[in-house]
Amino acid sequence: MKANIFLLSAILASSTLATSVYADNATRVAATSALGSVVGTAIGKEIGGNNGAMIGSAVGGAGGAAAASSKRTRTEAAIGGGLGGVGGYTVGKNVGGTTGGYIGAAAGAAGGAALGRKVGQDRDYDNYQSKKYKKKRKHRHH
Repeated sequence: MKANIFLLSAILASSTLATSVYADNATRVAATSALGSVVGTAIGKEIGGNNGAMIGSAVGGAGGAAAASSKRTRTEAAIGGGLGGVGGYTVGKNVGGTTGGYIGAAAGAAGGAALGRKVGQDRDYDNYQSKKYKKKRKHRHH
């Protein structure tokens, strides 16, 4: 199992480097969060059993999403990836054992990161529209 952990860690590190060039692409954010969650789950399970796996899935999902996101959407994507990873692991483990936990962590982190990224983009758009409106109204005093 330790060899698998090192292999998964290497894959995560290389994918994180590759995604930083194309930051904030929806597919890359979801995929990196999913991969991070699986790696985190594997490492956490090795270190601390099921509780460690839950913590690892959250940390890995959040870290993967943050690494692949732009500065504007990083926080939301990380929160979504972390919550999705731990939630997916818990549901997957209850339904399909250890393998189900890994699949659930990956799916949950991917979905959560994608949703969090979208929330961040919508917030940025709303803030931009609000500033644009205020600028138009500011100089209309006759």
